[in-house]
Amino acid sequence: MKHHKKGRKFGRVRKVRVGLMRSLARALVLHGKIETTVAKAKELRPFIEKLVTLSKKDTVASRRLVEARMGNDKEVASKLHKEIAPKYKDRPGGYTRIVKLGKKSDLSNDKAVIELV
Repeated sequence: MKHHKKGRKFGRVRKVRVGLMRSLARALVLHGKIETTVAKAKELRPFIEKLVTLSKKDTVASRRLVEARMGNDKEVASKLHKEIAPKYKDRPGGYTRIVKLGKKSDLSNDKAVIELV
């Protein structure tokens, strides 16, 4: 039974899953909008929203935590703190939007666009 088991595995080992989430989050922060599968978008949403919420407190500790969670990527951490977090200063959450696109072909999974609101 799958009680209290959250998160998808995507058929990957832990290291690769973490790398996948970091790369998706990096692309979303740098581009503002990415196209991926619905499952990956749903898994990315809480990951990126926690980073944005953490970035709203512009302290040294929050900068270091965001950098650590993004694999010491200073470019993404600085963009989150300087550009993205100030836009959501008065917003209590819900920084992303997922729009389902449907199947692109018969063989593919359902696609979705995840974007920063």
